[in-house]
Order: sequence, then C-alpha cells, then structure tokens
Amino acid sequence: MRSILITGGNGGLGLAIARYFLEKDPQASVWLGVRKNRAGAEALTAAFHDRCHLLNLEVTDSAAWKEAVEKILAKDGRLDVLVNNAGAHSDALLATMEDEAWHSVISSNLDSVYHGCRAAVGPMMRQRFGRIINIASLSAILPPLGQTNYAAAKAGVVTFSRTMAKETARSGITVNSILPGYIETEALADMDAEAKKQAKMGVPMRRFGKPEEVAAAVFFLAGQEAAYITGASLKIDGGIF
Repeated sequence: MRSILITGGNGGLGLAIARYFLEKDPQASVWLGVRKNRAGAEALTAAFHDRCHLLNLEVTDSAAWKEAVEKILAKDGRLDVLVNNAGAHSDALLATMEDEAWHSVISSNLDSVYHGCRAAVGPMMRQRFGRIINIASLSAILPPLGQTNYAAAKAGVVTFSRTMAKETARSGITVNSILPGYIETEALADMDAEAKKQAKMGVPMRRFGKPEEVAAAVFFLAGQEAAYITGASLKIDGGIF
C-alpha cells in the first residue's frame, strides 16, 4: 500500500489529484487534508470509503501537522507521498495592500509548505523513501499585477523545493514543484466572461488546463519512474512562457 497526503483536499485541484491516485493506483491510501469546507472531500471519501480518509488539518499550524502525520502513520505505518496543494490568494496593488493580506497569503502558501515538509521528512527519511510535490503557480515566474504577496510566496515554494531536494536526495526522497497556469478550478470562478476570453488569448493553446492534466503530472512525479527527478519545477500552462 502507498500512503498519500494531499492538502487543500476539498478544492478542485486537490480533489482531482486525489481521484487520480485512487483510480490509477488500487493500492493507494489517500488522506485529504481539509479545513471548513469539505463537501467535495466527503463525497470522494464516500465513493472510496476503504481507501480515502479525511483529516482535519490547519496547514499553517505545526502542531496540527504533527498530529496529522502521526494519525497516518498509526493507520498505514508509513507516509510515501506528500502533495502540498493548499493555498489562497488576496490580490491588491502593493500601495493599497493591507498587512493582513500579505501575512495570510505568505502563511497559507509558503509557511504551510514548510510545516508540511518538516512533519513528513522524518518518517520519509526513516523509511528511505518519499515523494514531495509542492504546488506552486505560474505566478512564481510570471507574476501579474496585484500579486506581490502571492507571487513572492509561490516563488518561495519553488526555491524551497530546490533546496530541500538537495538536502534529501541521498535519503531516497525527491522534492519537486509544479507551476500551474490557468486551470479550470474554483480559482477561475470569479473571472467574468471578458476576462476569461482575454486570458485564453494569452495561452498559445487557446484553452485553460484541466485539473486532471495537473493530477497526471503529480501522479508521475510520485512514482518510481520519476526517481531521478528532483529539484525540478514543471510548468503546466499551455505554453504561456
């Protein structure tokens, strides 16, 4: 059995990643880290009740991470894959950005990765195997206006992943980051029709990505076939940059 923890487990991307593992790997035991909103995660758990589990996980709290990993180890005996997918954004021009918008975005997107990797790396080193996939964003390398906080956090995730990859390579642990562009999830829900039209015009493929296309990349990086890939940053953006 392969034990997998996915944060942001109730979002469109988190659910797509979880479903991909559950459908493609009959030996996968998937844990969904969730907070308040959990309807989608509960539905997936009901559909795969024997292999899909919910975890109450506040990703910015180191104690919550320790408790979550201990619960997984108690049931599965190991933790093989960590997908740090949780995050949030609060866009504003820097001149008008509130301090809370800065600190909350850094915490939910970057501090969460720090706490999660710290909690997972010990068990992974003891078992001499681990796959960590950190979901960053295209904003990390192609930042738009109004995202100084989000772009800085996601750029931090990319360089964090590269550094950790060097530290854990000899322990059989790989650490990679994925940089999605426009993906058809709730993140695009607030865009009006004209904004979506303009966004698609900036994508050479002239379409938005599907969550399953990101999930497929995560699944590959989590497998044995990707054992020699670490410290990589994979763009999934339809050729924007």
